[in-house]
Amino acid sequence: MAKFRILSLDGGGIRGLFTLVLLDRLVQAQPDFLEKVHFFAGTSTGSIIALGLAQGFTPAEGITFYTQMGGAAFHDSLLDDLLDLFTLIGAEYRSDRLKQMLLDTFQQTTLGDLRARGKYVLVPTFDLDAVKDGVRSWKPKFFHNFPGPDSDAAERVVDVALRSSAAPTFFPSYQGYVDGGVVTNNPSMAALAQALREGIPQSDICLFSVGTGFVPQFVEGATLDWGFLQWAPRLLPIILDGLMGVADYQCRSILQDARYFRLAPVLAEKIDVDEVKKIDRLLALAQAVDIAPAADWLARHW
Repeated sequence: MAKFRILSLDGGGIRGLFTLVLLDRLVQAQPDFLEKVHFFAGTSTGSIIALGLAQGFTPAEGITFYTQMGGAAFHDSLLDDLLDLFTLIGAEYRSDRLKQMLLDTFQQTTLGDLRARGKYVLVPTFDLDAVKDGVRSWKPKFFHNFPGPDSDAAERVVDVALRSSAAPTFFPSYQGYVDGGVVTNNPSMAALAQALREGIPQSDICLFSVGTGFVPQFVEGATLDWGFLQWAPRLLPIILDGLMGVADYQCRSILQDARYFRLAPVLAEKIDVDEVKKIDRLLALAQAVDIAPAADWLARHW
């Protein structure tokens, strides 16, 4: 039976380092793991990693890039904080430093160039001002390089990555798009849907999904008579985690265990998506994860 292998990578800011270390360790256990991937999907920070892997960069090279990129992308100053009233009227960070690093890395590479290397990609974003069937409205957008009339092969890798990584309040919108995490922070189901849409038989699909470290959260109480002020700080994490769980449930239900695996370890401590001062701790936590079940699944099913 032919296999069509999909690697799906979650969003999570600087915690993309966690993903990269897990991938690096898996490559050491299964050296041909990434070479076998036909289709890379990634959201936000996962889009940068997915596009880099499709370009041919190794996880080890990605770790070096992220270690350097973290301090540049998530750089802030007191003057900037004062100008945007500490994010009340402006984004926390500028995107110009991240853009320059991506340009230095990918240059003018397009999604079509990745397809020429034999790699398909899918990157979720959210278009703030789109027109469909004559109706002007915001909508999800899934950039991909499969052939066809809706292919985005001409798009630059840098632009697609920045569109998917423009997290509201953290970065300004980019070219009219914001972070793909508002659509699906775990792009596994979107990737599966795209593969099926392209005519890949469901029985041929193997999907390996990797998270950026799950941070457990909960709300105590059986009956919460809350209003906007109480729910506001909790709604976004609830929605993001909920959507990730939905994608996991859907993929697991459709593909079953022999053709789907999700590696989403619980973080031993809370590390925010922009907490670059904890890079060393993040690397140590990723090294401590037991990857044996994932490596075993890859050896048996990949």
